Amino acid sequence: MKSEKLYVGNLAEYVTYEKLEQLFSEYGQVEEVTRKAGCDYGFVVMSRRSEAERAKQALNGSQFNGRILVVDEASPLKKERIRLPKGKRRAGGRSDFHKTGHLEDW
Repeated sequence: MKSEKLYVGNLAEYVTYEKLEQLFSEYGQVEEVTRKAGCDYGFVVMSRRSEAERAKQALNGSQFNGRILVVDEASPLKKERIRLPKGKRRAGGRSDFHKTGHLEDW
C-alpha cells in the first residue's frame, strides 16, 4: 500500500464521522474522516500505511450498520480526455462530447 488514505464505500446514509472514526481507530490512529453529504462513500486517513493496510484487510467486505463495506486505498481522481481527429473539433477545442457526453456528427 502506498497511501494512508482509504476509500470507504457502501456506507449507510446515517453513518456519522464519529462512527467511522470509532470503527477505524481499532486499527490505528485516525487522522481525518471526510464524507460528502448525500454520498454513500467517504475517506479515512490513518496515521501510518501499516495501519491503513490492517484496516483495509479487516474491514473490506465486512458488515457495518447493515451494509457490506468496500474499503480500498484511495486513488487520485483521473480526468481522461478523448482526443478527436482534426476536422471533428469545434472552435475553442471543444467537441459535442464534452458538452453532452456523447459524440454527435462523429
